[in-house]
Amino acid sequence: MIVFDQLKKNDPYLRALTLAVLLGIGILVAGLWWVQIISYRHYTENQKSQSFRTVRIPAIRGKILDRQGVAIAENRPSYNVSLYLDELREEFRAEYARSRQPQWVTNSLPFWKRWLGFNPVKKQYPKQTIPQRRALEAQVRYRVASNIVQQVSTILQQPVPFTFGDFMKHYTNQLALPLPVLVNLDQQQIARLLEGSANPPGIDLEIQPTRYYPGTNLAAHVLGYLVRDNRSLEGEVADFNFRLPDYRGHVGIEGEFDAELRGKAGVKSVLVNSLGYRQSENVWMAAEPGKNVVLTIDAAIQQAAEGALQSAMAGSVRGAAVVMDPHTGDVLALASSPSFDPNLFIPRITTEEWRRLSDEKLKPQINRAMQEKYAPGSIFKVVTGLAALEIPGFDPEQKIYNPGFIRVPGRNKPIDDLAPAGDYDFHKAFIKSSNTYFITNGMKAGIESIIRLGQRLHLGERTGLLSSQETGGDLPKLAEVRRGWIAPDTAYICIGQGRLSVTPLQMAVMISSIANGGKVLWPRLVQRIEPADPNSGETIIEFPTKPPRNNLGVSERTLITTREAMLADVEEGGTGKAALVAGMKIGGKTGTAQITNPRGQIVGHTTWFASCAPFENPRWVVVVMVEEGASGGGTCAPVAAKIYRAIQKLEMEGRSAVALNTP
Repeated sequence: MIVFDQLKKNDPYLRALTLAVLLGIGILVAGLWWVQIISYRHYTENQKSQSFRTVRIPAIRGKILDRQGVAIAENRPSYNVSLYLDELREEFRAEYARSRQPQWVTNSLPFWKRWLGFNPVKKQYPKQTIPQRRALEAQVRYRVASNIVQQVSTILQQPVPFTFGDFMKHYTNQLALPLPVLVNLDQQQIARLLEGSANPPGIDLEIQPTRYYPGTNLAAHVLGYLVRDNRSLEGEVADFNFRLPDYRGHVGIEGEFDAELRGKAGVKSVLVNSLGYRQSENVWMAAEPGKNVVLTIDAAIQQAAEGALQSAMAGSVRGAAVVMDPHTGDVLALASSPSFDPNLFIPRITTEEWRRLSDEKLKPQINRAMQEKYAPGSIFKVVTGLAALEIPGFDPEQKIYNPGFIRVPGRNKPIDDLAPAGDYDFHKAFIKSSNTYFITNGMKAGIESIIRLGQRLHLGERTGLLSSQETGGDLPKLAEVRRGWIAPDTAYICIGQGRLSVTPLQMAVMISSIANGGKVLWPRLVQRIEPADPNSGETIIEFPTKPPRNNLGVSERTLITTREAMLADVEEGGTGKAALVAGMKIGGKTGTAQITNPRGQIVGHTTWFASCAPFENPRWVVVVMVEEGASGGGTCAPVAAKIYRAIQKLEMEGRSAVALNTP
């Protein structure tokens, strides 16, 4: 050949050029070998990573059950309409072609083209800049999707909001996922959509589990509510391209046990094409459902307590009711009013509803049973009475004359006594709630004795029942009463006023200690955490009853005398007579605490009724508190009576053996 003939000649330049060409070919072959043989795995994985989108799949949230196994927080199917944009690509192209209006222009043709019959009129599309083309494409896609949504709206006979901004946000950021059109369809809408002979293209009816509270506002403060949160929990995959809507618990049981209830999210991969449209999907790891939380609450008693509380007075009642087992500390009802509906937070609460829940006076979000602190008023005379009965040589039958007021050293103005003037022993003073009697004997017992009893009851401390919803209240320290403490301070403590505040839950613990023989209990709200599938073999986590937190340290005689006085307060026409229930002996104590402003003026009252029943062997403790009530006897005692009647009815239906863990 000519090249090889030339190479035979001694031409160094040609030989150098030939070697350079051969070297270049060798480099190209080596590079091709490196890419195709050595690095193909790297490029294959890189291509996959560019083609796959990982999606976080929320787990089904565990149920919250009452002690009878009744679900008070569960999941129900939510029927949602979704639009798959990847199925509309042909419609997008057709609409784009229709949207580009061509122009007819007349060209000046040369002689030979005119002689051959060429048409001088030409169809021509106007030129577009890249931003103009992209804007038109966006408008075209939105128009197609909007027309389909309008068809869905016509089928469902309901307007469906659909804005350009929402569409573009989804198209730009979540093209591989279906576009949510309408969520939580009702039965009629589902029927209309399914009966449609030809549903619009790209539309699909999907079923997703969603949180549901069947009792609406039943035990709402105990349960808490959910807020949107798609973050990964500890132990889950952290890096995702997309995250489907998920929730986390906020306050209450939903918040305290969120990790257990929430379960473990799953992962699926979505294969997309070069334009970002979904091609197929595959579940890599299935979501693990959350566990169930079983409470000590009895839904029937809770409902009765909430209903009775609402009947306390006209208008919106601000108050709380607690029902407790005095032998175990199990909280059977924990009611707070006003309440709210946790369902409103799914999928998200409206601005109007949030404004209502943020009312500064009503405070519907506050759990008044344990999150607000109140002056106990005369129900604290139970503690004062215990301290007085423990005075060596104290005679409960000894009488003290009540002139209608009592003068306390260090205070110019006497303290009024609403009990009628006359002689009072312990029994009569208790049922008539005589300030004179309890201040006189409380000061004899001494403030330190009263404070020590309060400390054994753990007043001023939290119980730990729901950490995010509890206050400890206020109880003076022994160091405080040993210096700078004056007689009027003691007098006010004796009748449940002054530098003292409690919660209804703490008062339920106090009455339980009287009913059970002096044991100060830990309240219990959760019985156990169990797997959603009982056959899964997973371990059940038990929350057994704790040993007593403390002991009152008073004599049996003191406890019997106090219980008899509480019984007389209801049975013998005392201030608690409105709590009388036929067939059930109830012992209780009323209280009405004054609320004063910084100038010492009375601006309102907090009313109470604290009780236990039946007298022979107390199995129930009921404490009722109402803000701005008329009096403890007039406002709260009738509420307690309604709760006891509901309990009595449940007992007659055979519920007592299941509802209680009585020793």
